[in-house]
Amino acid sequence: MKSSASLSSLLSSSKASFCRSAFLPKPLSRPSFLIGSRIGSPNRAGNRQLRLRTGTSGFSTTAMASSFKPEQARAPPALPLPTPPLTKFKIGLCQLSVTADKERNIAHVRKAIHEAVDKGAQLVLLPEIWNSPYSNDSFPVYAEDIDGGSSPSTAMLSEAAKALKVTIVGGSIPERCGDRLYNTCCVFGSDGVLKAKHRKIHLFDINIPGKISFMESKTLTAGETPTIVDTDVGRIGIGICYDIRFQELATLYAARGAHLLCYPGAFNMTTGPLHWELLQRARAVDNQLYVATCSPARDAGAGYVAWGHSTLIGPFGEVLATTEHEEAIITADIDYSEMEMRRTNLPLEKQRRGDLYQLVDVQRLSS
Repeated sequence: MKSSASLSSLLSSSKASFCRSAFLPKPLSRPSFLIGSRIGSPNRAGNRQLRLRTGTSGFSTTAMASSFKPEQARAPPALPLPTPPLTKFKIGLCQLSVTADKERNIAHVRKAIHEAVDKGAQLVLLPEIWNSPYSNDSFPVYAEDIDGGSSPSTAMLSEAAKALKVTIVGGSIPERCGDRLYNTCCVFGSDGVLKAKHRKIHLFDINIPGKISFMESKTLTAGETPTIVDTDVGRIGIGICYDIRFQELATLYAARGAHLLCYPGAFNMTTGPLHWELLQRARAVDNQLYVATCSPARDAGAGYVAWGHSTLIGPFGEVLATTEHEEAIITADIDYSEMEMRRTNLPLEKQRRGDLYQLVDVQRLSS
């Protein structure tokens, strides 16, 4: 083994200097990017870390931390979490069977809403496509003109919300608007007024050979607007089924101050066992908020077989309530003080690297 003196002598030679430089980390010669990074933004943080290691800069750890710019990780900056009208309440998830009889489906949902309210629910969440079989053949037949006032399904939801003084996230139904069809969720306030309408943004177009193939885009048009709504039970972000796979939408809702994300959804027997709970917990823990989902009950004889397992997830990623695949009406408590505690425990909002990446809310930025 060489002594430290001989090693120092060796490193002083021109050849050794070349070898030393070959093994030291080098500043990036061209900009590097991460998904979500501002276009053209070089990895300056990486170069600052390099200077710290090689002793060529007076940067301190404190100075480097102050340059992380967490407020710039969201553009525009994230809104503060609003004070909700109430801190604690009960949600009802109505996992219901769907048949080819629309009138029966409407009556069945009305009864379920009453039952959920009888159990203490102040917010009721319904399944995806609850008034119609889930198929491209059925969507045009069962579609309703919501804006035109020719919608028995949403008329019932409005009446029930007003009569029972309950907020309803109305699952989804096929909507007809002109010559287009949408997969649409209507949110009604406890006064029966339509507060928001979300058209499914990400259409369910998948092909898993030998398992499942479905193309919503054959009949449906994708929505173009994220939907967040202030209600009597807090600020709610809405997605429908396949929307839950896109974390950007959930993160955008969190940046807009959502307390709760609601996803009516009908995952299938292939993706359901693997992804349904996983995605819910991921959306909740990443954004430190509540996530609620509601599926149709499973009908093994249907053309499309739903996984079921309607669920409520807490802001720490914990499963607070769930069910199996049969019809069920489950209720569970939501306590928004849990969000505050978890965000204090893990202050992610203050630790984001706005110097490296940024989520842009195009709608807010352009308004």
